[in-house]
Amino acid sequence: MTSSEKQILSSLKKLGRPEALAGMARYAIDTENAYGVAVPELRRLAKEIGRDHALARALWRSGVHDARLLATMIAVPAETDRALADAWAGDFRSWDLCDQCCSNLLRKCAFAHDLVGQWRRSEEEFVKRAAFAMIAVLAVHDKRAGDDVFTAWLPFIEEGATDARNYVKKAVNWALRQIGKRNRELNREAIECARRIGEMDSKPARWIASDALRELTGETVQNRLK
Repeated sequence: MTSSEKQILSSLKKLGRPEALAGMARYAIDTENAYGVAVPELRRLAKEIGRDHALARALWRSGVHDARLLATMIAVPAETDRALADAWAGDFRSWDLCDQCCSNLLRKCAFAHDLVGQWRRSEEEFVKRAAFAMIAVLAVHDKRAGDDVFTAWLPFIEEGATDARNYVKKAVNWALRQIGKRNRELNREAIECARRIGEMDSKPARWIASDALRELTGETVQNRLK
């Protein structure tokens, strides 16, 4: 363990909130090896450190949940390859680490779009969640992507809608809603997709459709898209 890694882990331990761990666990956040550092504190620390890929990899290897969250914030997208993305995804044990890694790091990688097609077939709950989390964060942040990119992912959403696992189901719903909030045309296509999903003989699919339609056809979204 390098001196930098030791120093950061020591700082994380000091910033930890043991009293917060029980609440985190109630929200299905992995607290088995966690200090309970608040995300704003992690972001402040990440800003102080700057991008440091070697340190990010070392912090991930520590296995400490808070250190892994921090690693996603300081890792360098250009130095992140597919092998590392797959390895880190294989270590996802809770939704927050999955979503933070997708949002902070993986969406910025050159191969970000490829991960959707690869991970959507995974048997691992949080790896499959990551495929749909990637769709959601790319729908928000990838301003250069054309509508055709997101239209091509709608069949993946339909396919994933029957997965009853909680954290896959919620990510499928998230992905559909974010596509539908991107612009008017994608809103129309996402609504049509949601209606097809709602006709499936599947309880999770019906929940996904109902929740997505409520937001995508709602006044707030419709007024913003106008």
